[in-house]
Amino acid sequence: MGTYTDLPDDKLVTLLQQGNEQALKEIFTRYNKLLYSYAYKKLEDQEEAKDIVQDLFIRLWSNRESFLLKTSLPSYLFRAVRNRALDIFAHKKIKSDYVASFQEFIDLPQSTTDYLVREKDISALIDREIQSLPPKMREIFILSRKENYSHKEIAKKIGISEETVTKQIKRALKILRLRLKLILIIAFLLSE
Repeated sequence: MGTYTDLPDDKLVTLLQQGNEQALKEIFTRYNKLLYSYAYKKLEDQEEAKDIVQDLFIRLWSNRESFLLKTSLPSYLFRAVRNRALDIFAHKKIKSDYVASFQEFIDLPQSTTDYLVREKDISALIDREIQSLPPKMREIFILSRKENYSHKEIAKKIGISEETVTKQIKRALKILRLRLKLILIIAFLLSE
């Protein structure tokens, strides 16, 4: 056989599929610099451009037996580089968005961060106090305040009078105000 430099791309691909290392070396020699230039123009980073091209040829060799070329070899190689560059851009965007989001959180004034933590704590405290109400009162209160049922709907659902629903909600609110008022006063005094 003559030199590999004289072989057309399709013949090199056939030899590559048969495990011919010289065919891979010739493909590399023909396209390495062009692919690197293309990748560098896309990424503007020498190391990433080198890595993309190197990975492409490694994958080409690793998958040589199942490699099926549906277009021309240059089209395949340049498309593979472009797709990998797009993957890198997408990854950088995700990373950048995450860093920006984290930085925004860090940049929040301490009082805002404290407020968010306190709001969460107070919400948990209210939920805990609602859970400590007597069972029937708790059920009526949750239907009214969290599930937005009307007094009439609650009465029908549970099988009691609207008047009883109204009384139970008033009692629940009174109990919660007393308990939460004491707890919030204590929490406020401790945070000073």
